[in-house]
Amino acid sequence: MLQDTKLGTTTTASQPMNIKTDGLDLEQVDSATSEGLSSSPIENKIRHRRTSSTVSGVFNINDLEKEGADIQISIETQRTNWKINTNPSTIADPDLLKVPLCTPPLKKIDLVWPSGLTVSARNMKGVTIKDAMDAIYKQFKKKADDELDGKPILAGFEWDREECYTKFIVHQKKEGAPVSTSKKDKKAKKAEGGDAA
Repeated sequence: MLQDTKLGTTTTASQPMNIKTDGLDLEQVDSATSEGLSSSPIENKIRHRRTSSTVSGVFNINDLEKEGADIQISIETQRTNWKINTNPSTIADPDLLKVPLCTPPLKKIDLVWPSGLTVSARNMKGVTIKDAMDAIYKQFKKKADDELDGKPILAGFEWDREECYTKFIVHQKKEGAPVSTSKKDKKAKKAEGGDAA
């Protein structure tokens, strides 16, 4: 029971209290028992996901499996020449990191080695080559070269519909390909060769 000493009224907590001030009617309500609020914290939880965290055109691998859709892995994954125990930002062509790992873009993909090791690459906007490399690097960053079974370089990924639709198989190789020269380097060499003639 609440007692208002100014107005001289008494109300219970669950009843609204009417207050008159300067001709305006104001109503005070106890917020704990107000309609619209429940006493259970479970009922107060948000019952839906934010739509802002999902991007159209990015798929769940399980939905694609139900549809029987084909997945194409980006050919750029074979050109990274990346040592799996080094930071992905050290690759020769950093623009490769922005390329989507596959088409259609996926929110999450499991990367599996023939030995059975599995890591997951995730990105709600579509997994990129960088996301896959980050997941691999996280697993191998503390390993020395000799602990990588003599194959420290990422050779690429393989998708086998029959073996496991929802996973990409990781392939490694012993040595990286020779570092290719950029267009600027080729132009400079051509200019030097042209001046000597």
